[in-house]
Amino acid sequence: MTSWRSFPDVASRRGAPPVPGSSAYRGLAPVRLDGGSARRIGFRSGPDFGGGRRRRIRRFLQQLFGAGSPLRQLDWILLGAVLALSLVGTLLVWSATATSGLNSSDPFLTKQLLNVAIGLALMAGVSMLDYRQLRMYAPVVLALSCLGLLVVLVGGHVVNGAKSWIFLPGGFQIEPSEYAKLSIILVGATILGSIRQGDTRPRLRSVAIMLGICLVPLVLVVAEPDLGVVMLMLALIIGLIALSGIRLYWLGGLVAAGALGVVAVVKLHLLKAYQVSRLTAFLNPSADPRGTGYSAYQSKIAIASGGWTGQGLFHGQLIAGGFVPEAHTDFIFSVAGEETGFAGCLVIIVLLAIVLLRTIRIAARADDQFGMLVASGIAIWFAVQSFINIGMTIGIMPVTGLPLPFVSYGGSAIFADMIAIGALQTVYRHRSVFS
Repeated sequence: MTSWRSFPDVASRRGAPPVPGSSAYRGLAPVRLDGGSARRIGFRSGPDFGGGRRRRIRRFLQQLFGAGSPLRQLDWILLGAVLALSLVGTLLVWSATATSGLNSSDPFLTKQLLNVAIGLALMAGVSMLDYRQLRMYAPVVLALSCLGLLVVLVGGHVVNGAKSWIFLPGGFQIEPSEYAKLSIILVGATILGSIRQGDTRPRLRSVAIMLGICLVPLVLVVAEPDLGVVMLMLALIIGLIALSGIRLYWLGGLVAAGALGVVAVVKLHLLKAYQVSRLTAFLNPSADPRGTGYSAYQSKIAIASGGWTGQGLFHGQLIAGGFVPEAHTDFIFSVAGEETGFAGCLVIIVLLAIVLLRTIRIAARADDQFGMLVASGIAIWFAVQSFINIGMTIGIMPVTGLPLPFVSYGGSAIFADMIAIGALQTVYRHRSVFS
């Protein structure tokens, strides 16, 4: 039979079972008692009006932002600085291309936004990798970057005197040398970070293997030739070896060998004519201000004309007149100097400093030698490249063509920079898990 004893609150208030069809009746479920056991029949409780959906959303948010969520383990200060630099860079690229007569600003702005979006997706994907997978993918990154460098040498296009680019349909380009920097960091950290039990520093054999492997992409970049990337790769190799903890006399011998190599390159006239002219213009800027020293000379004028607060976005006279070559790529800092002044340049420098400080902090708190070398290598990468790029715009470094990280226009450079940030987040997450 059917009993309403399961609902004493209703019976006590009304003294009788609810009338069928009433609101109380629709919100209850009667039970049938058979042999002392109760089972539900017929009716179900009324609608929950989205309660189940709210619970599912709540569970999803708890998984996304809960205590064990990967998002809670990211370095959000580092990520915020990178996003701010990308936003500033997009605005400067838009301003430089909208006023300098480079066809139309829309393709450059659209491509830059697409580059940043793809870069952020790559960064997110790498950030979620397991820490051990960085070691596994190091040989893959090295092989792909070397393959790309070989393709460039065989069928690449010459731009500004260097064969560094692979042109794709739709106006997109790939610069494999950008990924060669990352391959040197990962491979070098993998080899120098594998210390045998009982040792406190890598052995000479490990250093020799690391040098032999890293020389492959280095020689391929020299053959392009790309002087700026070569300088950066040498800084990465020497920096990683120095930070690995090898003995000082080994490091001294390595530096001496590098110095002899530079002297040999100069004495044997291995540099291209345009590279020699750039170095000459750097050593004597006033020798040919209308020729080899033109870019650096106009860049300094543009930065100086900006004053403290600049002439305003889209109002830079030298940028609009096209007096500063490659304003949206190599000389993007000149755009910041003329249009946003000292204040805008200071914002860029402070954001870059935050990125470097957070990177050094991740390196200092890494759980092992591998993580420390990965983070340290990325810190060397961003520091040296930023110094060279900003230095060449103000005349204290030779013009080498290195972009300003996260700010200059470009696809390969932004992708490589974002992948590096993803690797940093992986090292940071590993420290968070095991701290």
